[in-house]
Amino acid sequence: MIRIYADGESLSRGAAEMFVGLAEKAIEERGRFMVALSGGNTPRRTYELLAQSEFGGRIDWARAHIFWGDERCVPPTDSRSNERMAREALLDHVPVPESRIHPMRCAGSPAESALVYEDLLHRYFDGHSRSFDLVLLGLGENGHTASLFPHTPVLKERARWVREVFVTEQGLYRLTLTPPAINSAATVVFLVSGGAKAETLTAVVEGTGDPDDLPALLIRPEGGGVLHWLAEKDAAACL
Repeated sequence: MIRIYADGESLSRGAAEMFVGLAEKAIEERGRFMVALSGGNTPRRTYELLAQSEFGGRIDWARAHIFWGDERCVPPTDSRSNERMAREALLDHVPVPESRIHPMRCAGSPAESALVYEDLLHRYFDGHSRSFDLVLLGLGENGHTASLFPHTPVLKERARWVREVFVTEQGLYRLTLTPPAINSAATVVFLVSGGAKAETLTAVVEGTGDPDDLPALLIRPEGGGVLHWLAEKDAAACL
């Protein structure tokens, strides 16, 4: 499903409304809401809206569990940290217990840290038909999503849920959910803004191209999972 919004603010409000609806539904049906947050610039405003009573006031945050889709191997105080952004924009302003916030962190080697986070996910999701109720994702101009970058070994992963990946252009390691973990979610929502992503968005939505070049093509929820594209009009200009 594709929804196109007039501007970034309406995109953010649409995403916040969807987030709330999925949280309410999950808590009513299963007693918990399991969400993996995205980093990047696009979701920040959505998080800020969720921190306000209009949206966040409708969520029973004590029943939410907060995870991340990917993270840079930097300290949580670093300005590049996805955890830091989410805390500043959202988590520091809503009554979610700290014990239910599960950041990705490189406490040891990146490989060891990926295994630690994967073990955490298995403790919460083994025995359940789905992993996350919601995975939020962005889309890069180069077709990457989470830390699934073009021509990286993690794109071939078919079993592991979390892997480390070295991004040469950035000179650092990152941790990321793998396609199997993301595709086992009940709902995956891409938030896309900016005209520079228009051609990439079209190629991914239409399913053209090679996933090794456009990793977002690997994201196809399985077993009845739902995929939503929420795009600002400039990003959707080629659709």
